[in-house]
Amino acid sequence: MQVTSVSEPHHVDRHVGALIRAKRKAMGMSQTELAEALGITFQQIQKYERGANRVSSSKLYEIALKLNTPLADFFEGLDHPGISGDTPAGGLIDFLGESGSQDLVVAFKAMNPNLRRRLVALAKAMANTDDEA
Repeated sequence: MQVTSVSEPHHVDRHVGALIRAKRKAMGMSQTELAEALGITFQQIQKYERGANRVSSSKLYEIALKLNTPLADFFEGLDHPGISGDTPAGGLIDFLGESGSQDLVVAFKAMNPNLRRRLVALAKAMANTDDEA
């Protein structure tokens, strides 16, 4: 008798889900609001965002419309066959999964361009300092 194991979600499903979450949060939209706009449950949105359930092409199209995002954006940063190395978008996906990152993105988007530049300069300076304490 062969035992079937539960496998991890496919990396593409996790990637697309993470970007759905990032786009939704950046718009200040709740899972419930997106679910209602799509005619599905918020639990289904949770599953999409975790990569536990795959998003069909038609549902991804609807999500892209509701989030005012080009479809291709959901695949940005994925590994491409024949191309090696880490992509900047891969690091972004990791960052967006960390605690507080979504709040930081929302706050950054609310800033004026001058304040954004100053914050980026501060962050770069902080990243390059040695802790001598």
